[in-house]
Amino acid sequence: MRKLTLVATALALTGCLALSACNNSSDNQQQAAAQPQKLTKPTDPNDMKAWNAYLGQIVQQNMQGMTAPQPYPYLVPAGDSDDAKDAFDRQLSNVQDTVARGVLPGNLLVFAGPSSGKTADLLTTAFKDAKPGSFKGVIVLFIGDQADEQRVDDVLKPTNATIRFVQM
Repeated sequence: MRKLTLVATALALTGCLALSACNNSSDNQQQAAAQPQKLTKPTDPNDMKAWNAYLGQIVQQNMQGMTAPQPYPYLVPAGDSDDAKDAFDRQLSNVQDTVARGVLPGNLLVFAGPSSGKTADLLTTAFKDAKPGSFKGVIVLFIGDQADEQRVDDVLKPTNATIRFVQM
């Protein structure tokens, strides 16, 4: 009888240890899932799914101060194909209309794309005729290269927008 009790106790302890190991593994998996992986800059300028994921994580990290329900992202296409040029022109027209209409304070406008130069071109062209002080309280996030930061900053400063720059 004593041997049976010892065997039962050993089995119970083994079962408890196995269950606690499974629980720890589950906790570690839950913690890993809660922390998103940091994505790297995509190398293919035509892989919009990868670019959206990459830029989306940057936007998530730069939403402080935004009081609007959602940011307004403008993904500027890269490339010199007719399709890319048409998409660029449509995006430019859209942003120019937005700038002309104005944006309420607390909104976040995000400008990014595979080509920092093209993104800066779009932004500077769209904002060149913006009225001074017309974007006070609006956050404008430019995700690009350091080489384009100054010209974007120069065109946005008179609008009194809160300017944020993130190096790609």
